[in-house]
Amino acid sequence: MSLLLVIFLVKMTGYAQVPQLGTNTIAEVVAAMTTAEKIDFLVGMGMTIPSQNPSDAKVVDKVAGMAGSTYAIPRLNIPSIVVADGPAGLRIQPTRPDAPNQTFYCTAFPVATLLAASWDANLVQQAGAAMGNEVKEYGVDILLGPGMNIHRNPLGGRNFEYYSEDPLLSGTMAAAMVRGIQSNGVGTSIKHFVANNQETNRNSINTKISQRALREIYLKGFEIAVKTAEPWTVMSSYNRLNGGYTSESKDLLTNILQKDWKYNGFVMTDWFGGSDAVAQMKAGNALLMPGVPPQKLQLTEAIANKTLDEAVLDQNAARMLGIILKSPSFKKYAYSNKPDLQKNAAIARAIAAEGMVLLKNDKNTLPLKPSSTVAVLGKTSVEFISGGTGSGDVNEAYTISLQQGLKNAGFKSDAKLKTMYEEYTKTERAKQGPRPAFWFLPIAPIAEKTLTADELNIAMQAQTAVITIGRTSGEFMDRKQQTDYEISSQELELIKSVAEAFHKKEKKVVVILNIGAPTEVASWSSYADAILLAWQPGQEAGNAIADILVGKINPSGKLPTTFALKYEDEPTAKSFPGVELPEPERKTDPNDPMSLFVGKKSEVIYNEGVFMGYRYFNSFGVKTAYPFGYGMSYTKFVYSNLKLSKATFMGKIEVSVTITNTGKTAGKEVVQLYITAPSATMPKPESELRAFAKTKLLKAGEAQTLKFTINPKDLCSFDTKRSAWVAEPGSYTIKLAASSQDVRQKAAFALPKELVVETVSNSLAPEQEIVELKK
Repeated sequence: MSLLLVIFLVKMTGYAQVPQLGTNTIAEVVAAMTTAEKIDFLVGMGMTIPSQNPSDAKVVDKVAGMAGSTYAIPRLNIPSIVVADGPAGLRIQPTRPDAPNQTFYCTAFPVATLLAASWDANLVQQAGAAMGNEVKEYGVDILLGPGMNIHRNPLGGRNFEYYSEDPLLSGTMAAAMVRGIQSNGVGTSIKHFVANNQETNRNSINTKISQRALREIYLKGFEIAVKTAEPWTVMSSYNRLNGGYTSESKDLLTNILQKDWKYNGFVMTDWFGGSDAVAQMKAGNALLMPGVPPQKLQLTEAIANKTLDEAVLDQNAARMLGIILKSPSFKKYAYSNKPDLQKNAAIARAIAAEGMVLLKNDKNTLPLKPSSTVAVLGKTSVEFISGGTGSGDVNEAYTISLQQGLKNAGFKSDAKLKTMYEEYTKTERAKQGPRPAFWFLPIAPIAEKTLTADELNIAMQAQTAVITIGRTSGEFMDRKQQTDYEISSQELELIKSVAEAFHKKEKKVVVILNIGAPTEVASWSSYADAILLAWQPGQEAGNAIADILVGKINPSGKLPTTFALKYEDEPTAKSFPGVELPEPERKTDPNDPMSLFVGKKSEVIYNEGVFMGYRYFNSFGVKTAYPFGYGMSYTKFVYSNLKLSKATFMGKIEVSVTITNTGKTAGKEVVQLYITAPSATMPKPESELRAFAKTKLLKAGEAQTLKFTINPKDLCSFDTKRSAWVAEPGSYTIKLAASSQDVRQKAAFALPKELVVETVSNSLAPEQEIVELKK
């Protein structure tokens, strides 16, 4: 065909080159999409539910075990991108039908709560960088994490996936994780936006929160992550918020996220979240995941009957294309399927030790001599818990048990005890029958073993007893007070009997807490000479714990969440997890596991307001077992020479303090800066965390000066009447502290007049006034 003929045909038919993503502008590519293509593009490609038996797989996904993918439009050079769980490491299937002789393991990193307990953003960013490398090398574009909901109540089933009860700590850690993961050229999806702080009835619960509590506590961490780390995507949550579903809330997803915070990524739903695809599109929820055919039908009909403007689809598609341009799939990255798992395991081990918290250490029980003999007790010592269940789980190659970790460190223990626990566990598991049919659910825990007199005598041959108490939890179910938060009668008997026997011989007892969230400790802590909170530390668990016990690493973790004396002391104990409301009887499909967890119509009222966690305990003088920010060390630190750059606030104030290691062992100290603000116009907590830093490893006698900057917004509370962040005039107190209740240095400055720092949209007002706690 001659060139003249081609030109003639183009002019006559209007034919021209089809726009290509990456060559043409995003606007041009969107304009070239048909309505049907836009709808396909904005609704995910469905989800292959992993089976317990890999041979059952009928569909070969690009990445086996991925959570979902998007629709490709090859004619416009738009590829499909892959998303996968989860917050503690990439969760994919280790076995694949098309590669029967290979395994594809991922690294199980420490859970988010442990990461937050390190109070070290640089360390968390390192974890993210290693995690993101596995995401990229396994062919995934976006990791569905980090999770960053608030630890509102210790019974929250997914608290292990989240960082803290404090929004500053949560937001800072999440931002570091996002930066680390995205440094690999892959994306993140911070979740669950917002107020998804429980699993009970999570798909149906109406969460009622005041605008002030919402802005100061539940949105604040997300705001920090969005503004400082620019995550590629945000995942809307399942719950309703002050009436409507979050995924259908224009107030939340457009007014707050896009307009107030200037967010440029896109929002995806949580899997099967919300109920109205048209409302989700209008709200600014660009991608419906994992995607089901009825959603496409809803959108098609809405466009046809003009109840949905196609410009809404255009806007959402444009947001998605902006992210797809960055993705490995668009760049045709040749992923290897071979990340350096050995290197990443070493990183996981080092990070795990940094977030463990030494809660008790009477008479320098720890560290132990590596040549000493230990009696390793408790069923969890041989069946150690690396992380939680559900989408926060990871299919790792191994988990180092406490037994193995102590052996690797040179400790000697009686093999009879190990064999005894292995046989006990095997027998008790056999009694339970097959694993749950629904793969997300955890295996039910077995009861703790009661030691016989002979078994106790074997244990008594050792110099030190090390007892492990374990807990796990995950999606769909919150924890129970009596059987999970509180210690069981068998566990109490184990600790008590061992302590009495060992103490008679002037021997020591160490308790290891292998948990994802707080448990009750007050009823038994007096029996232990030392307590190490190991959390759920990932696949190198036993090795990391041994590093602490032997003194190779000096513990420097501090609590990111309060340990109450008893559950009833929690400010949310009376309202969690809400109340169920009358509704018509619903039918569930036993062949569809997801339908069993839709939940009942219910509501929960956050009547504690801003008095959450330590803000409540400190403001109302409620004693704790261990306060927020608490953690011991094998050495001691002195705080001195606190200086403020000025006595009157004008724009900002610089704060400096000197930390000196006055002990005999090298160590790190977490320094927490709290501010007490005037409360003439709004009730305020006794003090609030406004900055923190961790020292370098200080040798004995070494000192380091830490510096902090206090900006105007650090002084503010949210004034609902003005929809503004406001600092009221008066005297402010800076507190440099080793925990929220261990203030080491104080200084004051004045704010001469009121500051209105930022005015934002008047969004998400509750349907009726929330009656909240007041001092």
